Formats: sequence, structure tokens, C-alpha cells
Amino acid sequence: MTDQTRGEAFRALHQKGNPFILANAWDIGSAKMLAGLGAQAIGTSSAAHAFTLGRPDMGHVTRDEALAHAQDLVAAVNVPVSGDFENGFGDDPDTCAQTVRLSYEAGLAGISIEDTALPTNTPYDRALAVERIEAAVAAARALPGDFVLVARADGVMNGQYDLDEAMTRIAGFEAVGADCLYVPMPGTLADQARICDATSLPVNALAAGPLAQVSRAQLAQAGVARISLGSALARVTHRVIHDASQAMFQQGDFSMLGTGLPGRTVDALLADAPKR
Repeated sequence: MTDQTRGEAFRALHQKGNPFILANAWDIGSAKMLAGLGAQAIGTSSAAHAFTLGRPDMGHVTRDEALAHAQDLVAAVNVPVSGDFENGFGDDPDTCAQTVRLSYEAGLAGISIEDTALPTNTPYDRALAVERIEAAVAAARALPGDFVLVARADGVMNGQYDLDEAMTRIAGFEAVGADCLYVPMPGTLADQARICDATSLPVNALAAGPLAQVSRAQLAQAGVARISLGSALARVTHRVIHDASQAMFQQGDFSMLGTGLPGRTVDALLADAPKR
């Protein structure tokens, strides 16, 4: 996949009411497995990547580390890769713009930028949040190839503002040219539908909380264009490590180790696919 085609291919996946699954991976192996199992696009996950480095979520991975990690995933798969790049790795709009340019150079088809002043949960002032996205959009439009810029309003998930404020923020993001909008964990499926109804842009939904209990078909009916996993799949693997380890170390029970995938199945999924 070339610099000129990756963004176009990624953008084409974003269809309102026909959502694709952005499969968030955390290392080369998980990216290759997900692509081998049918993922149409891979996303990084800031939290899941931090876990692989032995760090907590939210602002504990540097931009250089995130870019290097993203490059590894881009090189490993033949589908578009999008970066979960937190707050753009800085407060000021120029930093967000530079993150866009560096992300494109790393081979990414797009990134998301949120409105939280990491490592705190405090949201940026609304005007600054919009200005940051405006700068990122300008940088994206100046690139030689297509690039999908996703603007996130994270305050509902973080307990910092209500859905009405999130709606006002994403309207501002749309007005300055964002390509896709994202309000993680807005509440109910009806809340998610309200977000989708308020814009003509593609909307990302996070398969977490109440929305992990609904189907792709239901999210499609709500108008969602993209379903991301965040760190949820990584946390499922951590659940297995946690439960198997507790059984081993506390009861001397190794039975969970007999439930793993056969090595030949994993080997087949990790085999290099031809690059497009």
C-alpha cells in the first residue's frame, strides 16, 4: 500500500450506517493476527501500547515511542493503520499539526486527537480544543496524500462534561474540517444515535461499556460508520493472564493453559501476507 493509496483506502471504509471494525492492536503479532482474521484496518491503542511498556494509560508514552510503534504495525500488515495519538502529544495547536505531519511520514492513514490535557482528565477550553483540531486539519490538507483526521470529545467518558457539551464540541470540530467525529462512551445506544444524527460526517463508536453489549447491526442502525475497540481486546488478554496466573499461583491449577490456540493456527496467522 503506497503513500498515495493508504489514506484513500482508509477513507473509503468510513460509511455511515455500514460500520467497519477498526481493530486496535498492541504489537506486531496482534496486528498480524487481526489482519489475518479479516480486519479491514488496524488501529494503535495508546493504553494497550502503554501496557506493553509496563506503563499505565494516559500520557505515559512519548510521541517518538508512539510513532515508532505505529511504524512497526504499518510494516507488519497490508491494511491501513490509524494512530490513537491521545492529545496530539502537546497542548498547543502547532504541536498537533506537527504530529499529523510526522504520522503521515510514519505511514499512518490517519490519527485521532482528543480534547484532554493529558496526563490529567481536564478538558481543554472549548475554543482551544477547536483551534487544535483546526491546526491538525490544516496540516492534513497540506499533505501529499489523503489522511483521515478524527476529532475526539472525551469529556463524557472522563466525567468532565455532559453530552450536550460534547455535541457542541464536535459541531465545532466539524466546522473546522475534521473528517470523523468520536465521543467515546456517550452512554446508551440512543445517545450514540443522537451523535450520528447531528452530523453528516462519519462517526466512530467505541465497543466498550454499554456499547460492548450491542451488535454491529444495532450500531449500524444508529448511524455509526466505524467501530473501534480501544484497549478492550488487550484487556481481554490481560484477563486471561490474570485468571490463569491466579489459578496457578494460588491453587496450583494449570488447566487454563490447555485452552490456548494450537501453535500451527497462530503460526499461520503470523505468516507474512503479500503487500499491496
